Amino acid sequence: MSNMPPSIFARRRFPLAALLLLLAALTTAPLARSQATPPPQQPQPQQQPDQAAPDAGGPGADSGVIALPKKKDTPEDVPPPAPAAPKVKNPEGMPNYSLRVEVPEVTVDVGVLLEKTHQFVPNLKPSNFRVYEDGVEQKVAGFKRVEAPITALMICEFASPRNMNSYSGWMLIHDMRNAAFSFAQQLRPQDYVALMTFDMRNQIQLDFTQDKRQLMQAIDSLRIPGFSETNVFDALYEGLDRLERIEGRKYIILIASGIDTFSKLTLDKIIKKVKAAQDITIYTISTGGFARAVRGDSMTQLQADNEMKTFSGLTGGASYFPRFPGELPDDFGQINANIRSKYELVYHPTNAKQDGTYRKLRVELVDDEGQPLRIQDEKHKPLKYDIIAREGYRARQEVE
Repeated sequence: MSNMPPSIFARRRFPLAALLLLLAALTTAPLARSQATPPPQQPQPQQQPDQAAPDAGGPGADSGVIALPKKKDTPEDVPPPAPAAPKVKNPEGMPNYSLRVEVPEVTVDVGVLLEKTHQFVPNLKPSNFRVYEDGVEQKVAGFKRVEAPITALMICEFASPRNMNSYSGWMLIHDMRNAAFSFAQQLRPQDYVALMTFDMRNQIQLDFTQDKRQLMQAIDSLRIPGFSETNVFDALYEGLDRLERIEGRKYIILIASGIDTFSKLTLDKIIKKVKAAQDITIYTISTGGFARAVRGDSMTQLQADNEMKTFSGLTGGASYFPRFPGELPDDFGQINANIRSKYELVYHPTNAKQDGTYRKLRVELVDDEGQPLRIQDEKHKPLKYDIIAREGYRARQEVE
């Protein structure tokens, strides 16, 4: 047997064994992969959170969704609240006291009129005005142009002539009526006007009213005068005293010859009253101009003219001396323009003492460079102008 050649099976035993191992590996590979891949899990129903409180009082296994409170929308730049004011306790037996400080305030009405035409100059600025009190410049705190209804008292001289046959004496009454009618015709519906006449005594013919017809009827009733005396000082004093009880800006239209014959007051006393008047402007219209143009002016009449100019100048008004009735509409047109169109300046005086003293005022106009203001017409010709303002005021007297 040992000499026999090896059979074919013996020579091929090793290759056959290798082939069987390869087949076994190929058949076991899919099975190993199928076992390595886990089977798909079935979806489980969602469990509700356990609402039961835990035995130890702590949080449960599943506390569910936590809801956070929403913050309020507050701006980040809101400042912290102010600390509470400290409470002050008065000593025993001491009551509470309050302290009040009054700051004086002065109002100055300024009219700027062309010297030749008496037209109002518009479009001025606050920087164009300089106000001086007793020579000290004041800082203007308020400025505006005023054009508003007026409150006016007409004071008319209504006295019989000393000589009943004197033509010039009756002309005074005629001129007074014409002047009063001219003023009444230019009133507006919102204006308040009263009428007072005087001879030896004062008489209120019409209280303040807005009815122009009543004013016209009151003027028309002035036909037969009483006494021949003309107490212009007493009449003006009473008119100022009545207007001082009314608040706001007031005006007196004094229509008279200006000659005082029998007043109880002296000129010094009435000037003192005029200086102390608050927010009252006086305009004067002289009567008897035509008779004076014919026979000339007497010393008595010239003195009366100066007194009328003093009354108006101290209060920031103006005086008119018409010669003919045709001049009256223009004169009262200027008065209306001056009254309704003004610049109102307000300042707090550097002298804040309330001592009842008289303070002198001065108003100037300057340009942007601080030089005196120059006004020119369309042809660049210089125009002269007048500054209409009260000459001063009397400070209030502090009440102790």
